[in-house]
Amino acid sequence: MKLGFFTMPIHPAGRNYTQTLKEDREAFLLADRLGYCEGFIGEHTTDICENIPSCLAFIASLAHETKQIKLGSGTVNLPNSHPAAVAANVAMIDHMLEGRFIFGIGPGGLRSDQEVFGNIKNDRTKMFVECIDQILAIWAGREPYDIKGEFWNISTSETMIPEVGQGVMLKPYQQPYPPIVVTVVEPNSKGIGPAAQRGWKPISANFLQPNWVATHYPGYEKGCEQAGIKASRQDWRVCKSIFVADDDATAKRYAKSSDGPYGLYYWNLLTKRLARGGAHIYKPDLSMPDSALSVDFLLDTLVLAGSVNSVVDQLLRFREVTGDFGTLLYVGHDWADIPLARRSMELMAEKVMPAVNAAIAGGK
Repeated sequence: MKLGFFTMPIHPAGRNYTQTLKEDREAFLLADRLGYCEGFIGEHTTDICENIPSCLAFIASLAHETKQIKLGSGTVNLPNSHPAAVAANVAMIDHMLEGRFIFGIGPGGLRSDQEVFGNIKNDRTKMFVECIDQILAIWAGREPYDIKGEFWNISTSETMIPEVGQGVMLKPYQQPYPPIVVTVVEPNSKGIGPAAQRGWKPISANFLQPNWVATHYPGYEKGCEQAGIKASRQDWRVCKSIFVADDDATAKRYAKSSDGPYGLYYWNLLTKRLARGGAHIYKPDLSMPDSALSVDFLLDTLVLAGSVNSVVDQLLRFREVTGDFGTLLYVGHDWADIPLARRSMELMAEKVMPAVNAAIAGGK
């Protein structure tokens, strides 16, 4: 099992934005130094807690300061962007990273983003599909392009000056294009099959109960089979909220308290999901009433926290529920205590993962 990193991120509304940007960047730089294989960053335009408005701009800031880690958009929310802009920006980022880029795409789940971009009442799934199809058409096609859709039309025929390069769009570094991944947040996801049929790889969300995470690989496998693609559990990435400390008491205080950074994270998500009527993803049993959900319940059922040995055991039990997967994405949370947050990432890479992989190799 490989170790990667994923953050949305979520910070307290009152924290200094300049400082949290520095901390978020340092988390990726630390992950690179520690040997995390991948790092994904989310984007949200209208949220001062989930406060990265452009994951591509953030990744660009890391391109020449990282050495080995692959960096991914987690995700570019396609209905909120023009496909030509995404195609050009992703191609540039892919060249800056010389192939260390993973293209994470999604329809975007933040309601206020949908409102501010004026597409809250649109068929956003249809917008998402049209956008990625047009992006791929740009990369596969030649100028002056002739790409027509319901939401966007793309051409440079009226203004082309080919001898000086005007009207020509960039191609990615990776050919034909960077690997594409999609996040999966629903139990028994209906979208994972069609995504698999297109060769896209899944990332299961960290805020989904383990029994529902376990439904994702069978859906992915079925989609691959229908497209004649060989499915592999090594292609499945699973996110998890984890905190590792030198002792269990410290871990419990930091990651299992409702007023700690992990408590803030799940309070934020629960509040948003309750407001939109989508809190079912937090329930191990879908018949469970919304009133039974609490931050303490989510911390208890979704966060793995403890000393090294404790987290190793918890991860192995989690894997028993979900089945094998290729990459564990350690989810970044607010660095309320910087030394503890850094120490957790270090222990995860240097102690927990070697022990987990030794146990897997031993047949556990």
